Amino acid sequence: MFAQGDLVVYGGEGVCRVEGVGTPATTGIDKTKMYYTLSPLYRTGQVMTPVDTGVLMRPVMTKAEAAAFLEELPQLPPEGPDGTTQRFAKEHYHEVVTSYDCRRMAAMIKYTCQRRRWAQQHGRKISQLDERYLRRAEEQLYGELAVALGIDRQEVCGYIRRAYPAWPEG
Repeated sequence: MFAQGDLVVYGGEGVCRVEGVGTPATTGIDKTKMYYTLSPLYRTGQVMTPVDTGVLMRPVMTKAEAAAFLEELPQLPPEGPDGTTQRFAKEHYHEVVTSYDCRRMAAMIKYTCQRRRWAQQHGRKISQLDERYLRRAEEQLYGELAVALGIDRQEVCGYIRRAYPAWPEG
């Protein structure tokens, strides 16, 4: 169980701070259950979720885990969809970003940026689908790394590029 003040990754919200744990006074909520009150770090508002939620909720990686993760990036192979249709791509990208697995998101970012680079060299653009999921993966991954490393989210890509110059610019 998480405690007040903990930083967690929660579903599609990304990094959140646990503001409270308990039974809220809000009407229409099951008073027999305990709830987390979460504040997303990168948007306004609050989220209430049962402590026993089925939505993925895990602690934010530590600074040591973030450093180890960044050391792995050069060896991490790009990960893209198996098929060539938009349907395969959408299913694959959705699976990756909803897994909240930092390694898979980084591998997908590498793949999509390689596609973008190839397309630009050939006078083309990548699809809006590719761009949309690239942004989602970057927001989630960079948000968590920013918290773990104690830096601003906008600085994460530059931080990675200093450690790993081949990392694609977002």
